[in-house]
Amino acid sequence: MARLRHIAHTHRRTLLKTGSYYAMHMLVAAAVAYAVTGQLWAALTLSVLEPTVQAVAYFFHERAWARREAAERAQAVAPGGAAPVLATAVR
Repeated sequence: MARLRHIAHTHRRTLLKTGSYYAMHMLVAAAVAYAVTGQLWAALTLSVLEPTVQAVAYFFHERAWARREAAERAQAVAPGGAAPVLATAVR
């Protein structure tokens, strides 16, 4: 549980962005699914399932970009242009 609290605190901004993206995506997915199927249950099912998977993917996508940016910043300040170790760039 402490690990989850640490992750939530450390990645608060990314988690908030993920949550707002999730809500927006659910509304769009429901509208599109209903327009395509004309069935409320199908639209609701798709609007929960697909954005949930996308939200998880988005979180890891954001973390990958943050690591890349951190590595680029570290490389810019590293003496001699030595490449930094990516695994320790951002946690």
